[in-house]
Amino acid sequence: MAKGFSLADQLFNMDTVAQLADGFGRAGIFDPAAFHADVMADLQSHELKGRIAFIADVLERYLPSDFPQAAAAIERALPPPLDPTLTDDDFGHFIYAPLGVYVENHALNDHFSSGMMLLKELTKRFSMEFSIRAFLNHDQDAAMEYVTAWAGDENYHVRRLASEGTRPRLPWGHNVGLTSSETLKILDQLYRDPTRFVTRSVANHLNDITKTEPDAVLDRLEAWQKTDHQSDKELGWMRRHALRGLIKAGHPRAMVHLGCRPDLPLATSEITCPTQIRMGQKVTIAAEITPMDAGLIMIDYVIDFVKSNGKTAPKTFKLKALTGKADVPIQINKTHHFDPTATTFRIYPGPHRIHLQVNGRIVASQDFDLC
Repeated sequence: MAKGFSLADQLFNMDTVAQLADGFGRAGIFDPAAFHADVMADLQSHELKGRIAFIADVLERYLPSDFPQAAAAIERALPPPLDPTLTDDDFGHFIYAPLGVYVENHALNDHFSSGMMLLKELTKRFSMEFSIRAFLNHDQDAAMEYVTAWAGDENYHVRRLASEGTRPRLPWGHNVGLTSSETLKILDQLYRDPTRFVTRSVANHLNDITKTEPDAVLDRLEAWQKTDHQSDKELGWMRRHALRGLIKAGHPRAMVHLGCRPDLPLATSEITCPTQIRMGQKVTIAAEITPMDAGLIMIDYVIDFVKSNGKTAPKTFKLKALTGKADVPIQINKTHHFDPTATTFRIYPGPHRIHLQVNGRIVASQDFDLC
């Protein structure tokens, strides 16, 4: 059987480890061939996060035991910073993530300040959003002094770290004890940023906060709208991206914020879809709505999926957003694949229900059995 795709193998392999080793070799820090051999001897036995920690452990055997000397050696071995003239999608190279873990392991207690400054340099090669969280959890006040200053740094990768590293729900990241009022002060500066790499992080950060404090996010977005610190186009994009979770959930105030009337009067047909659906089948979901008034319309469909324990849980799928005209019908057609091999969301047989959601309001429903 052919081996499936491995993100760990794509990011940490013979070539990328050589890239890391060669930097230290060119700087005269240690023998790159020996380091490369030691890493490759056991790299394949680890998964993605385990490989990062493993490489950091091997580095410990090659770098000076004195952290200031080790930090100086790391800086000499780094490649040039990522292109500062770009504004987006320049994530750098994951192979430098182990350097951040090395800093976590050796700087927290006795070399906090120099550790933070090294993370600042490292993030110009690959984001240190994961490693900085160890410093925030170790001494939040001290770390936040740096983070707050970094929000105004000339390098946009450093500015992004101020937002991304303090996100409440950073994927793969450890939790941090920051409150929304503490991080929103940072976002008050960063939402003005001229780079999409930073403003996307701000929007994702806000989306995290909406999970627990939706009104705090909506209050902030409304306040930002009253300023002229960001273009209408970019702030509009940020608002939509930040509120995407609330929109899927049909949050009324979020709908109103984006110009949608939750109470928009509609005439709605029944949902048309098979009442018996087989695993693996692609089915067409159809309906028709007719708005009684003109206005922005966001259309989603929600499926109550059966879980492994027999209970159901809703999952929302985006359909379309458009400006509707009064008394003009809108046809809705969507093909949905009930894929039993999907790795992101597992489906189970049993009685299901599909809903049509318009501007956050369920307007029609249909039962079906998945078998």
